[in-house]
Amino acid sequence: MSIFLGIDGGGSKTSCLVGDEHSVLGSSVAAGSNVVRVGETYAKEALAHAIRQACGVAKITPSEINRTCIGVAGAARPGVSNLVRRMIAEMVSGEIEVVGDMVIALESAFGAGPGVIVIAGTGSIAYGRNSKGETARAGGWGFAVSDEGSGHWIGRSAVSAALRARDQDEGQNVRLFESILKFWHFETHEQMVLAANATPLPPDFAALFPIVLSAAESGDAVALGVLTQAGSELAGLAKIVVRRISREDEAIPVAMSGGVFGNCAQVREAFYDRLHSDCSGIILNTTVVEPVRGALELARRGKR
Repeated sequence: MSIFLGIDGGGSKTSCLVGDEHSVLGSSVAAGSNVVRVGETYAKEALAHAIRQACGVAKITPSEINRTCIGVAGAARPGVSNLVRRMIAEMVSGEIEVVGDMVIALESAFGAGPGVIVIAGTGSIAYGRNSKGETARAGGWGFAVSDEGSGHWIGRSAVSAALRARDQDEGQNVRLFESILKFWHFETHEQMVLAANATPLPPDFAALFPIVLSAAESGDAVALGVLTQAGSELAGLAKIVVRRISREDEAIPVAMSGGVFGNCAQVREAFYDRLHSDCSGIILNTTVVEPVRGALELARRGKR
């Protein structure tokens, strides 16, 4: 019996599955392990914890693993993929394949078939493949210039929208504004502005996503507007990829992945509405897929 390991090394969490040729034997979740976002030390700790825990559930040791596939953002950059491969090699035996997070998500959603996956977690990206094997991507170019509709984008947009709402009526009680102040432990909007514009490292805007979600669920119009726009932005990424890879005689299936989609009905609904409005001939999978399952399948399949 061969043992396989699949890992989704995300910015906010690390998911891990251990399996044999047919079954999942163990699973685990740990802190984020995206080296670009959390750094090598924290990434290594999270990966080690996730692997140990999953192997413990499976009642195996890491030295029994025959092949591993890990999906991470930025894997196309040799510096990132080589670093991740080296870290994993210190923890497990066997072959190691490092691929982009969109590759494992696409595999989880569609296997080797055609489709478009839209990921909205800490960052965002749309990635697709048609029946000829031609691929295209949109977005995913980093927090400063891209990642539309992601957790980071939502947090940053929420701060901007809350400040704008306050500017429009300084006396009004904007629930979102007050919630962000409380979360950041600030008393004035000046403190918020200084923190939001901090250099060289800005605050963790993605950490504000639950705050925005809570405000929206309480009826805050500013928060609802941010989440609706996030869904529309993500649909825009999907639209770009669909149009680049689709053929006249081919209906393209579209699926979602990531914590933003998984936790927010408002984003999902806005995504559905704009996508159906802008793109004919798509088949929308309303289930939010788990990329780590794609990583396990790629580990089983071996290097392509």
